[in-house]
Amino acid sequence: MNTPKPTILLVEDDEDDVFFMRRALSKTKIDHLMQVASNGEEALHYLEGAGKFSDRAQHPMPDLVFLDLKLPFVNGFEVLERIRQVSALAGLDVVVLTSSPEERDRQRATALQALAYCVKPPSEQMLLEVFRLVPAMTNAAATRQAR
Repeated sequence: MNTPKPTILLVEDDEDDVFFMRRALSKTKIDHLMQVASNGEEALHYLEGAGKFSDRAQHPMPDLVFLDLKLPFVNGFEVLERIRQVSALAGLDVVVLTSSPEERDRQRATALQALAYCVKPPSEQMLLEVFRLVPAMTNAAATRQAR
């Protein structure tokens, strides 16, 4: 039986940070599909399956979202608030991945039920720790180890 790859949505406007995330993810050797939204508005369209993201075969619903806070158009907290308000999205696992070490940002993310709060740059170890908390990623890791 062919199990679908877990899908990660990275919401990040900085191409260098996208590169570092791709590199850290590849080091985990967990088979996944990564989609990128370059701003908060695009992330919401992706999650709602709106416009160019309406084809769920090409743009599957993510199992996990990595969300930057400082984004153009709609900031990361606004995206996270919207996710928690929409019943179809409310249970989505969201990890804040930001350059902000501010305690008030960490507290707000926790209040909005972020799964984790990680400060950039991402590392393989950081991602593996986060993946242990997400069933789809845990299954993918188990599959990788069984090979």
